[in-house]
Parts: sequence; C-alpha cells; structure tokens
Amino acid sequence: MPQFFLNKRLIVLLVSIIVLVALIGFSLRERSKLSWPEQFLKDTAGLVQSLVSKPAHLVAGFFENLQDLQNTYEENKELKSRMEKLVSLEAQVQELEKDNKELRDILGEEETLRDFEPLQATVIGRNPDRWHEMIIINKGKTDGIKKNMAVVTAHGLIGKVKTVNQFSSTVQLLSAMDPKNRISAIVQGDTNVFGLVEGYDEEKKALLIKAIPSGVEIKKGQNVITSGLGGVFPQGLQIGKVIEVKPDQYGLNQTALVEPGADFYDLENIIVITRTIAQPSEADMAGEGEEEEDL
Repeated sequence: MPQFFLNKRLIVLLVSIIVLVALIGFSLRERSKLSWPEQFLKDTAGLVQSLVSKPAHLVAGFFENLQDLQNTYEENKELKSRMEKLVSLEAQVQELEKDNKELRDILGEEETLRDFEPLQATVIGRNPDRWHEMIIINKGKTDGIKKNMAVVTAHGLIGKVKTVNQFSSTVQLLSAMDPKNRISAIVQGDTNVFGLVEGYDEEKKALLIKAIPSGVEIKKGQNVITSGLGGVFPQGLQIGKVIEVKPDQYGLNQTALVEPGADFYDLENIIVITRTIAQPSEADMAGEGEEEEDL
C-alpha cells in the first residue's frame, strides 16, 4: 500500500512537470492574442504596478526635490562668494591699471609687449581630414591680416595665421602636429618660468610646454600665458593651465602638460591679434641667420 501511494505521488509529480513545461512552451510561442488567464494576470499585475508606482514616484520625487534644493542652496552660496571675490578683483584691477598708467606717464613709456589691436573674424571653412590642424577665416590681406599673427577666442589662444589670401586666411591651430609651431610662454607664479609650447598630446588633449629647467618647481593649476618675447605675439595672451609636470627623456629639463583654455574642436567666432609694438627682424631672432618660428 505505501508503495502504491509513493508511485501515485511520483506519477502526479511527473504529470505536473509535463503540464508546466507545456504551459511554458505555450506561453512562449508567438501569438496574436493572449489567453484569458494570461490577459487577466497581466492586467492585474499592471494595475497593481500602477497603484504602487505612483506613490513611489511621489516619494522619490519629494526626496529628489529636497536634494535639488540643497544643491541649489550650496551653489548659490558658492556663487555669492565668487561674486564677492570678483568685485574685489575688479576694484584691484582698476587700481592697478590706474597706477600702471601713472607710472608709464611718469617714465614716458608709451608701448609695452602687452599692447595689441583685435580684429574679429569668422570661421568659414574646416577640412574634416585636418579638423584639429587648420581653419579658414573670412579675413585676409585687404583687412590687414599678416602671417604669424596670433588668433584667439574669448577663452584663450588657439593658433596663428599660417597663410594669407586677399579675402581669407588659413589659421594653424596649436593642436597641429607641427614641430616648427613653437610659442614662447610664461608659467605664472611667484617667479615666472619661461618655456616653449612645442607639440600636443592627443591622448590627454594637452599642450606641451618644453625647455623648462629641471630645478624649477611648477604646480598643477598654474596659469600659462604668452611671453611676448618671440617677436610676434603680444604678451599676456591666455594659453591654459598646468595639469601635469614630468621630466623629459634626458632628465635635464621638464615638460608641462597644459590644458588649453580654448576649445579647438568647436570654433566659430575668433579674434586675430595685431601686436602694436615694433617687431624684431627675423635675422635678429634667428641669431646666426637661421630662420626660427618662436612666437
């Protein structure tokens, strides 16, 4: 008798498994309509989910709004602090400009390496194959554009004029892999450090400032500007900020990786810079008659 019941249970279990497998296979096949039990279960589950999700979303939205409010408060506090610093800096700049003008008047100095005249231009062309190397602008010889003039945006230096036509010009970007594209630069600090912008790190999207003495300490975040000593660019044009410093392959000098202030990828409106102070001759800059392109 026990053996009979044991067999009966086994038969019931096997039949249940067969029915379950059949139902699974039936439910998985492609059908245009669901059976009424499936439709009933699906509608019931959907209704329950709808009833549960609405309160859950309300609760989650409430806490998200609280977090957004807290973030807005912190951002507003930070912006107020920055505004106070900005007002103070503006006042200091005005005082320094006034003092600088008075000192220049006393000394009879009328020109400095910082003096320049801006000329607004628009990017009208860009070769997809050389997107990070060249742009074409709508200003040329008739507008007073000359070779090697600095080109900037509101955020910093982007390159120099490479070739000039009557009504347009080609600008070589700092991101171009050209070994002759060198710019004399200053890493600003308690003591200014001089170097040369030579090359571009494509992986890190950073300019390379080379020829920095190994004994000089340079920190991350220091500002980099043009020195004006290359003979063409004016002094003080923003280049970027230091993000990393490493020794060169021989260990004699350092190379600073600088994040550009300007975006080389998205360019539309630019400014061509004309240095007003007299420029040295190419022979003087080359030293022994060799023509250099340190700007």
